[in-house]
Amino acid sequence: MADQATSLRGAELLRLHRDPKLLTVVNVWDVVSATTVAAVEGTAALATASHSIAATFGYEDGENIPLDLMLEMVGRIVSATDLPVTADLEGGYGDPAETIRRAIGIGVVGANIEDQLRPVKEAAANVEKMMKVAEQEGVDFVLNARTDAFARARDRDPAESLKDAVERGKAFLDAGAPVVFVPARLDEAQVATLVEAFGPQRLTMIGIPGTPALARLEELGVARVSYGPMAQNVALTALQELVEEVHRGGGVPPTMRILN
Repeated sequence: MADQATSLRGAELLRLHRDPKLLTVVNVWDVVSATTVAAVEGTAALATASHSIAATFGYEDGENIPLDLMLEMVGRIVSATDLPVTADLEGGYGDPAETIRRAIGIGVVGANIEDQLRPVKEAAANVEKMMKVAEQEGVDFVLNARTDAFARARDRDPAESLKDAVERGKAFLDAGAPVVFVPARLDEAQVATLVEAFGPQRLTMIGIPGTPALARLEELGVARVSYGPMAQNVALTALQELVEEVHRGGGVPPTMRILN
């Protein structure tokens, strides 16, 4: 059974998703990135990025990093903040329900779990099992049930991918998931279709170039926008730019902040 602090964070994370105000989460991958993001005014929750954590340890994305190592880093992030933390746990590492149980045990109160285009009934059954675990642990767990209808079918007609995302998302909501994650470069019409199918504050998205502005997504009824591995890419871009400037004979930019 989760402790009181975890239960309170779970309730707060669920409230943030249900609030008509759009929740934005810039993903983190270690303690220093987590504390840096948490310190910025307006940050209400943290989300980890599986790709970024795997890269930190030298692993390719796609459940190549051992689950114990992934959870160790996630646990360090949870311990470094008072904010609710949702974790990207890929496809659940072979046993999604048990992975969620372990995640709750270290204080995680939400998670992305990919359907990996498994048959809809199987994927929905996994959602039901994960939400049952959360109920047993006494947490309002924000399962961000991810469908790969777009992500794993990029050569398919977008209309077919959208139809598939609607079908899968509705099945996941019926199975108890609070929100559905559809990672893709969605246009305004696609977003509107998904929100209409799922209901307001049930769709979560990834903020990538080409998607509608955050203010418009809020108007459309999107619950949350996250940024996946792009936050780490932005940080590494800044590091490369520093190296390039040093090679040109320069140094650190005057805009640098002393953060730790």
